[in-house]
Amino acid sequence: MTAAPPALNPQPASSEPVALAWSAAGSLAHREVVRFFRQRNRVFAAVATPLVFWLMLGLGLDRALVLPAGNNETEGLGYLAYFFPGVVVLMVLFTAIFTTISVIEDRREGFLQSVLVSPAPRVALVAGKAIGGTVITALQAVAMLLLGVVLFGVPGMWMPLASVGVLLMLALALTGVGLAFAWPMDSTAGYHAVMNLLLMPMWLLSGAVFPTDTAAMPVRVLMLLNPLTYGQTLFAWLWTGGQSPLPPGGPWVALTALVGFVLLALTAATWVAMRNGGGK
Repeated sequence: MTAAPPALNPQPASSEPVALAWSAAGSLAHREVVRFFRQRNRVFAAVATPLVFWLMLGLGLDRALVLPAGNNETEGLGYLAYFFPGVVVLMVLFTAIFTTISVIEDRREGFLQSVLVSPAPRVALVAGKAIGGTVITALQAVAMLLLGVVLFGVPGMWMPLASVGVLLMLALALTGVGLAFAWPMDSTAGYHAVMNLLLMPMWLLSGAVFPTDTAAMPVRVLMLLNPLTYGQTLFAWLWTGGQSPLPPGGPWVALTALVGFVLLALTAATWVAMRNGGGK
């Protein structure tokens, strides 16, 4: 009597939920990218609105304001060049709004409910939405930054490259904030109102329009409490090769605050998704 051969188990069972989560997140991210770029009105609004802000305010104030350079007190930075990184961050903000609003649309169409009853963990939905929004932002940011290279040039190499990494972290953080607010909502109009009330003041008080050092004390306190300030000023400082004013506390403090902002936003989005059922 021969013993039966042992059953082959090349892949541990514990790895199956992880593989399922990654597969679901990747599929959802791909769906977000395809869906966003098929809706040309959203693409146009996400890109054109920041450009209009930049041209109107930048050209209007370029000769009226000359801001001090970050490490070179003898050379000023024109407002048109100073305002450009803030416009890129504004584009990231608008993209985050337009991508995360798909949560409300998916609920109305029944797609969200079908995802929630699937074996994929709910955190995979948050990850897929966040990754998809970040990829969309990266594609748009490349075109925007190439425009900046043509207009202003790039001082050095490593600092502008590092600024792209900061921009991607900002995209993750803002997408997480958008998901946390979009998940429990069932009205796109209400979502737009809440996001404009929250994110636009955050952007205005992030150092994108005026530097932290020149603001009045009450406004400066609000800017220092604003997590977007550290990401925006760090991105601007890196992109301009140190010509833009230093972030509050220096680059390493700003990077730490930005990482904390990303983790807090994604944790909040995951918590809201786990707490709420997703159906109305």
